Amino acid sequence: MATHFYLPFERKGKFDYHKLNEYEKYQLSFHPERPKYLDYLKIFDDAKVCFRSDAFGSCLIQTHRANLIIDDNKIPVMLIGQQTGPTSDYKELSKMMRDVEQMRKWNEGMPTPASYERAVKAINAANNENRLIIIFVDTPGADPTETSEAGGIAWRIGDTIHALAETQVPTLSVIMNRACSGGAIGLTGCDLVLAMEYSTYLVITPEACSSILFHTRDRANEAASASRITSKEGFELGIVDVLVAEPEGPAHRFKGKAIESLHAEIEKAAVKLQSIPTTKLFAKRVERWSNIGQWSETTIEKVNSVQREVSRLPVPNSDGYLKRHKGCYDMHGVHKYDPVRFDRLKSNGFVCETCGFRYTRPSIWDCMNSLFDKDSFEEHAETKLIIDKDILGFPEYKEKLIGAQKRTGLMTTMITGNAKIRDIDIVFGGADFGFFGASFCMTTGEKIWRAAEIAIKDKKPLILHAAGGGARMHEGCSSMVSIPKAHIAITRVEKAGIPVITIITDPTLGGVAIGYGSRGKRIFLKHAGNIGFSGRRVIEQYTGKKTSKDFQTTPWLQRHGHVKYVATQDSLRNEITYILNQV
Repeated sequence: MATHFYLPFERKGKFDYHKLNEYEKYQLSFHPERPKYLDYLKIFDDAKVCFRSDAFGSCLIQTHRANLIIDDNKIPVMLIGQQTGPTSDYKELSKMMRDVEQMRKWNEGMPTPASYERAVKAINAANNENRLIIIFVDTPGADPTETSEAGGIAWRIGDTIHALAETQVPTLSVIMNRACSGGAIGLTGCDLVLAMEYSTYLVITPEACSSILFHTRDRANEAASASRITSKEGFELGIVDVLVAEPEGPAHRFKGKAIESLHAEIEKAAVKLQSIPTTKLFAKRVERWSNIGQWSETTIEKVNSVQREVSRLPVPNSDGYLKRHKGCYDMHGVHKYDPVRFDRLKSNGFVCETCGFRYTRPSIWDCMNSLFDKDSFEEHAETKLIIDKDILGFPEYKEKLIGAQKRTGLMTTMITGNAKIRDIDIVFGGADFGFFGASFCMTTGEKIWRAAEIAIKDKKPLILHAAGGGARMHEGCSSMVSIPKAHIAITRVEKAGIPVITIITDPTLGGVAIGYGSRGKRIFLKHAGNIGFSGRRVIEQYTGKKTSKDFQTTPWLQRHGHVKYVATQDSLRNEITYILNQV
């Protein structure tokens, strides 16, 4: 039985990390022999397991109460660690891999709702017991199955980011190996982020990025290079605070030295965090996150030349009818050809009553015209000139941004401003799916931040219109790191005693769902679908099974207990005023 696992470039003997291509660096970051969370427990004293659960996936996030000893001083800590498998000992792992049930338990390293529920319990306990929170991050991404969607995985990840945003004790995150997608960002929204030298921090796997960019998974190295996924590059971009040396070489071959190196850096970080007075901790957190992200500013002349109202609503004929879409069959397999009444289609959220086909997704301009009192919207001067910045030199990003601006009449995915809803003054932020699929990006995080500050200053309710999928891959992990920034912004509003309402539309997935889509009082549009963490296509490709017919629709989410408020586009004004009048 093999004692060690060797990647192709290791088989030649000693290798130079700096001469590896970007995809090889990615492979190295999740080498099966790199130290895992349980290996790093030796840094701490008196580590005791807490919040153990038999729920499937609970073992993917381990939790321990422990102490960190620094110069004879005992610092109580709460440890939260993503554990992607049973062991980093390859010989032992090879034996375990023969046990199908044992390996199934570890779910290929992908956390489930139960994993994040365990993390939230640990965060809350750390608050009550005044323990420094230290989190170890290592994941290929969260579990992409219908079972996890039914368990509300998007909201559970959102709960974790929310809990870290509001905790009254310092928080420290360590990226050990591979920190990928929303499964990782759920645990990296901390006061300080450390990363091992040969780890990676990425918004999307190189294979998936290559598939989107080049329509093939075979150009993963180019995608990895464009995305700047190494932790060293994360440090250069300002999303990693401390790069922890692996002094003798990659940690999977020099475990002891890597653990010693991290131990020293954790001690430094703990001393730094412990020196912050409790009364000033949240203010320091706000200061930190206010500086996260990069964007550019344009001129008012440029805005005036681009920005205009763009509608995506279909136009009925003079009799008020639309041509029925092709391929409409009823439940008995009968092909329907008759035209559709526009008013009836509109009241049904532009979803065909016969077969569920979605005729259109209204633009944010359409939504604002339907939601606000006539002529009451005024865009914020504070956000009007903010535009997306190409920090990576990502292939064709600048050209695609220009195209999105022309199509949508928007400068960025999100537009913010003041408005009135039934004479109630509100602050609004809304995303348009037509602009890069409303993917969460750095300008979205910054615009929510500034809108939140205006809501606090003017004491007006904050209404957010959620739409979109994951974090924007064209900005690399910096887009994903803006998700906790939005959480901090919303927490500030709620701490000021100001209501926050989030409208959940079709689609609200990935980074949008775990970000601002998981906050405030959520109103789900009655005819919305594609709501959750992983998209239907991703889940079906991964599981090899078809999802439920009404999967990720508002009724499906309602049945699984994730929906309280529901409205149609026409009744949304009433629902919002009802909620605000209850406050």
